Amino acid sequence: MDEAPPGESERPARGTSLATLRRLGPYLRPVRGRIIGSGTAVLGSMICGLTIPLVIQRILDGPVAARDTGPLPWLILAVAALGAVEAVLFYTRRRLISRPSTQVEAELRADLYHHLQHLPIAFHDRWQSGQLLSRAVSDLSTLRRFIAFAGIFLVVNTLTLLLGLTVLFILSPTLGLITLVCTAPLILISTLYESKYSVLSRRAQDQAGDLATTVEESVLGIRVLKAFGRGPDLAAKFAREARELRGTELHKIRVLAALWATIIVLPELGIAAQLLFGTLGIVDGTMTVGTLVAGITVATYLRWPTDSIGWLLAETNQAATAAERYWEVRDAEITVTDPDQPRALPADGVGRLRFENVHFGHPGAEHAVLRGVDLDVRPGETIALVGPTGSGKTTLTMLVPRLADVTAGRVTVDGVDVRDVALIELRTAVATAFEEPVLFSASVRENVALGAPDVTDDDVRTALRIAQAEEFVDNLPWGLDTRIGEQGLSLSGGQRQRLALARAVVGRPQVLVLDDPLSALDVHTEAEVEHALRSVLAGVTALVVAHRPSTVQLADRVALLDGGRITAVGEHSHLLATNPAYRALLSTMDDDRASVAS
Repeated sequence: MDEAPPGESERPARGTSLATLRRLGPYLRPVRGRIIGSGTAVLGSMICGLTIPLVIQRILDGPVAARDTGPLPWLILAVAALGAVEAVLFYTRRRLISRPSTQVEAELRADLYHHLQHLPIAFHDRWQSGQLLSRAVSDLSTLRRFIAFAGIFLVVNTLTLLLGLTVLFILSPTLGLITLVCTAPLILISTLYESKYSVLSRRAQDQAGDLATTVEESVLGIRVLKAFGRGPDLAAKFAREARELRGTELHKIRVLAALWATIIVLPELGIAAQLLFGTLGIVDGTMTVGTLVAGITVATYLRWPTDSIGWLLAETNQAATAAERYWEVRDAEITVTDPDQPRALPADGVGRLRFENVHFGHPGAEHAVLRGVDLDVRPGETIALVGPTGSGKTTLTMLVPRLADVTAGRVTVDGVDVRDVALIELRTAVATAFEEPVLFSASVRENVALGAPDVTDDDVRTALRIAQAEEFVDNLPWGLDTRIGEQGLSLSGGQRQRLALARAVVGRPQVLVLDDPLSALDVHTEAEVEHALRSVLAGVTALVVAHRPSTVQLADRVALLDGGRITAVGEHSHLLATNPAYRALLSTMDDDRASVAS
């Protein structure tokens, strides 16, 4: 079951959201100089803009009123200079903030990717890939925009508004009071709308993640959808989710529209009141024309800082929501980690693999999957692991390379607990091939060498030869350099499986864990790979999950896993003759094999 993000009712309070944004501090600290410089530049440009009305007042109440044009050129030149400085400072702000904002985004994304790579498999089993993708892409873009624009302007515009009100009170207390009366309600209104917008913002971001998951699944599963004619059903699901997202986005727009309508009308009423009282003041001689013009110009200049407050608060909340979603993943616990003082595997190790009273249960599950598994795989021995569906065979294989950790007991390689070995060393000594082969959009060479990055082309070819894959690789358009498609879907199932097998053996591991790697091979290719595997398995310790009688016969011994325990261990012929449960299970394998062959 997918792990859903917190619902709207569980959404943290505003103070918590701001605390979430503050967690970005370590990423912002290295570039704080540029961020402060950017804020200073834009604040300076705003001050230039507020100074221009004061110069205009001097022009109207000085040269114009006195009909003396002598000082006029200098005052006009001052207006032009202030405008030029304002423009330069705006340009400087953009230049200063562009690089650090994208740098922070890149570092956040890199750390998220690194964290995802270290999270346990159980985490990825619970989370939708689309939700993770939306956090790594759209949410981090939201945070970048906040750092580059909304965060800076929220602070600067608030300071500008306070500075502008101060200028207005200095020019005329009446004009300042009118502006304050019309501006103050905007703060309350913006806060109310911002709370409503925050819920909608979180809902939209979660719905976008669900939609991304649907698109990804439909693309990766296009063959299945076409084969079963289920494309229209998934299209209907996509359309439904898209409509829900559209409805949420439209709701967000309606909230913003109401907010903007309020934000626009109140300042307009303020300017109208300023004109009324200012005109009366000019008539009775208590106010000059220059003061009225300067006051209205300042009030008009404050329209952008005033109008933007609500929108900037909404952007800040959206950024806080994006940060919450980001930290939801980053806060997920990495349970499989390198030991504080790692032990090295013996240099002369022979690859002895032992399971000692091993228990394993998924977090929150009522019953453990494994309940006291004891198994000794001798050096160079191949043991086939068999058992009914759901008996825990795949889970047991995951414990060897520490894709998951035991909840009790221990797994050892050459007498060393795998939890005491550095992960890189362990996963070099233990190689794994999974039932479902996963290939990447890269060359054949890169896909095979993934199992041991330092191998040579000769090593890659040897591994391909062992996996009976060299011939078909040489027939590809560019041989080892042929780039296979996403998930390897341009290859047949058997070809993908053989490349995955080559990847497992290329590093010459001491222990080989094979989770039914022959499942996708046809009868002829299976026979070829089995013949090659006999020579490979002779030199390594191998644990092979078997679902076919032919795979069982590759093994020196067979271990029967049932009810979370090893109930029998022995040679295939001995178990077949003495163990009814094994005999019944093998009969089921034969029936399944026959149905596949037919």
